Amino acid sequence: MFASIKWRFIVVYFLLVFIAMVIVGIFIIGRLESQQIANITSSMEQNIQTIIESISELAEDDWMIVQEDIQETLSAWGFGSNETLYVIKNDDIATVIASSSKKNKRIIGESAFINGKYMDSELILAAYNGEKLSKDIPDSNENTVANHIAYPVLTDVGKVKGIIYMVSDLENVYVTVNESKKILTNATMIALIITVFLGYLIASSITEPIRDVTNKAEEMAMGNFEQFVEVKSDDEIGQLASMFNHLTLKLKDTIREMDLERSKLDTIFNYMAEGVIAVDLSGNIIHANPIAIEILELTQEKSLEPYSIFREAIPLKLINLDDINYDDETTLEGDRSLEIDSHVYKVKYAPFKNERNNIGGLIIVFQDMTNEHKLDNMRKEFVANVSHELKTPITTIKSYTETLMDDGIDEEMEQRFLAVIDNECDRMARLVKDLLQLSNLDYKKTTWKKQEVSAKKLLKEILLKLEFAFKEKNHKIIVDVEENLPNIVIDKDGIEQVILNIISNAIKYTENGGEIQISSRCLDDTISIKVKDNGIGIPEEDRQRIFERFYRVEKGRSRESGGTGLGLSIAKQIIEAHNGEILLDSCFGEGTTVEIKIPYEKV
Repeated sequence: MFASIKWRFIVVYFLLVFIAMVIVGIFIIGRLESQQIANITSSMEQNIQTIIESISELAEDDWMIVQEDIQETLSAWGFGSNETLYVIKNDDIATVIASSSKKNKRIIGESAFINGKYMDSELILAAYNGEKLSKDIPDSNENTVANHIAYPVLTDVGKVKGIIYMVSDLENVYVTVNESKKILTNATMIALIITVFLGYLIASSITEPIRDVTNKAEEMAMGNFEQFVEVKSDDEIGQLASMFNHLTLKLKDTIREMDLERSKLDTIFNYMAEGVIAVDLSGNIIHANPIAIEILELTQEKSLEPYSIFREAIPLKLINLDDINYDDETTLEGDRSLEIDSHVYKVKYAPFKNERNNIGGLIIVFQDMTNEHKLDNMRKEFVANVSHELKTPITTIKSYTETLMDDGIDEEMEQRFLAVIDNECDRMARLVKDLLQLSNLDYKKTTWKKQEVSAKKLLKEILLKLEFAFKEKNHKIIVDVEENLPNIVIDKDGIEQVILNIISNAIKYTENGGEIQISSRCLDDTISIKVKDNGIGIPEEDRQRIFERFYRVEKGRSRESGGTGLGLSIAKQIIEAHNGEILLDSCFGEGTTVEIKIPYEKV
C-alpha cells in the first residue's frame, strides 16, 4: 500500500498535522498549567499581605499574648475550602499559634517542623531567613498537589517576628488542565480525520494524472503510439501532461523517419552490386544481402546458421578472419582478395558498433574484381608482348638510320630526318626498356643485387648527376639530410632509379626559379626520403591514379619531355619489392610531396 505515492502523501500530511497538534498541545497545556499556578501564587501573596495588614495583633512583638485574637480573626476570615493559613511564631521550635483549618485544630501549639505533611520545613527555614518562597508539594494522602508559600512577617528593624504559612490546593488547576487536554485530544483527532480526507483528495488530484501518464506510457511501450493525455491544469502536472503529448508527437515523427531511413537502407542493401554480410563477435552471420547469398552459395536458412557452417563452404582462410582481434580496433578494418569459382573478389571489412557504442561485429563487403583482374592480366601480357615485338624493329631502324646518315642525299634534309628518326628510336628504346622492366617486376623475374649502401652517400651521388638539370631551370635546392643515417640493404641501381625519377619529375613540373626540398630522416624502423616541390601540383581527381601505368596528368607535356607514363609505376613496384612504401601528397597549383620509406635493420 505504501508503495503508492498517494498513501505517501496522506501519511506525510497526517504526520505533519499530528506533530503540529502535539507541539501546540504541549505548549498550550504547559503554558496553561504554569499560568494557573502563577495566578494562584499571586493571589495567595495578596491574601497574605491583606491578612498582615488587617490583623493588627500581628504587629505585636509577642504573638503568644494575642494568640486567641489572631485565631478568632482567622476563624472569622472567609477562606475557601481549598485554602489553609497557618501563623507560626519565630521561636526555637517554630510553634504554630493559629490556623484557619477547622479540621486541624490540634496542630495549634505544636512545632511546624513535626507536621511535615501540612508544611514544608525548607520553606519555613527560608522564611526565618527573611526569604519569601513558594513551592508545589504533592499531598501523599489525597494524591493531589498543593501550592505552599511561607511569608515572613518583619519588625520595624527588619527582624522576623513570625511566618504566615499558606497552603492552596491545586486540584481545580489540574482539573482544568486535564479538561484542556481532553479538548485538545479531541480537536487533534478531528483534525487528523479531516487531514486524512483532504490528503486523500489532494493526493488523488496529483496521482491520478500521473497514473494516466503511466498507463499511456505502458501502451506506448507495447507499440501503440496513439496516446495523448488530457491536460486539466497549468501547474506542474499539467506541464507534465503537455510535455508527454509533445514527446508522443516527436516520437511518432522520429519513428516515421527511422522507418523511412530503414526502408532506404534495406533497398540499398538488397539492390547494391556488392555482396554484403554482417557477422557478430561470435562469428555468426546475422545478415546477408541477395548478392552475398549468391556469391557464397548460401540458402536463407544457412545465412542464419553459425559462421562455422559458412566457413566450411568457402576458403575463408584466404580472408583469414581468425587473426582479427576484437580488442584491437587497428585489426578490425582492412581489405583482402579472395577467389571463388574463378571469380576474384576484393573483400573489405570494417567494424560496426551496437547501441552501447561497443564493437558488435564486422561488416564484410565482397566487390567483384574479376573484370579488372582480367584487364590487369591483359595489360601485363600486352606489355610483355609489345616489348618483345618492338625490340627487333627498333634495332633495324637504328641500323638504317646510321646508314642513311652517311648517304649522299641532301645533307640538310637528310640530317633533319635522320635526327628525328634517331630521337624516335631512342624514345621507343626507352619505352621498351620500361616495358621490359615492368614485365620483369610483374612476373617477379627481376634479380635484385642487394648490398649495404649509405643512404647519405647515395643521395649525394644522385644530386651530383642532376646538378646540370637544376642549374638549367635555375631551381633553388634545399637539402636537409640527417646526420648518422644508418646504412640500408638495397638494390642500388633500382633505388637510384626511383629517386632519380622522383627528383626528375619535380624538376620537370616545377617552373624556372622554383624551389625543391630534398630531406632524409631516420624513423622508427625506416629511412624516409622526401622530395617536395612548389610546382604545378596534381589535380585531386588524378591523385588516385598517378601510379597507374601509362597514366599521365599532362599528356602533351609528358610526351614533350620524353615521358612514357611508366616511371612512377616502376618506382612503386621497386619500392614495394624492397618492403617499403611510396607516398604522394599534392595540392593543385601549390606543389607535390613524394616520400619514400625504406626499412632497415636496427643494430
